[in-house]
Amino acid sequence: MPPGSRRHPTLLIDQKEYRMEHSRLTSSRTMKVIAINGSPKDNGNTAQALQVLLGEIEKKGIETELITVGHQMIHGCIACAKCREAKTGRCIAFPNDAVNELLPKLQSADAMVLGSPTYFAGINGTMKSFLDRVFYVAFSNGGLFRLKYGAAVAVLRRGGGTAAYDELNKYFQISEMSIASGSYWTAVHGRVPGEVQQDLEGLRTLRVQGRNLAYLLQLAERGMGHVPLPEQEEPIATNFVR
Repeated sequence: MPPGSRRHPTLLIDQKEYRMEHSRLTSSRTMKVIAINGSPKDNGNTAQALQVLLGEIEKKGIETELITVGHQMIHGCIACAKCREAKTGRCIAFPNDAVNELLPKLQSADAMVLGSPTYFAGINGTMKSFLDRVFYVAFSNGGLFRLKYGAAVAVLRRGGGTAAYDELNKYFQISEMSIASGSYWTAVHGRVPGEVQQDLEGLRTLRVQGRNLAYLLQLAERGMGHVPLPEQEEPIATNFVR
């Protein structure tokens, strides 16, 4: 390309075709939110925090489902890039764990909520292995989560919660998802199961975030067919070391 010339973006799909396809996929079903519990405990503080948030969404008539992955054996991404080559919307390296099991559910959902306990000022290892592979498959297959909605919840005993919360949100941001915020950074406190119920300010933040996510989904539903969706550009990779 000559110096000073302008690179025009390459669109992956025609705007009209994209809008019609999106409308086809979303207009004939009830909206749904999938929550992923990264904790190994089915009813620990992370699960209880997610239930508070989901409760507000259910009040608006939106379907929810809470799924725990933290107790499962989930291998981390090995950077084989086979999912990018195969373009099947699946992880090729490890085909028989929770990643491929849940990818179709996450792809069909309108929004996802990610909740994790805080380990060493970050999300726990099983959750990271799960999210790295799920989001890489989605990214490598045309942006499976693009224009969906997300919300993040971190649970901690004392410190590191905002770092874990930020880490969860980064998965949404790289995927062109819209993030529902609360009235504070959603990091709620508790050590033994049930203590999260004593964090009254944290519970308020969860409720606010749940209502805000429901509001975004309602706006999206009402705008479908009336507000044009943004065009999707082909990815551009810039390497700074050559």
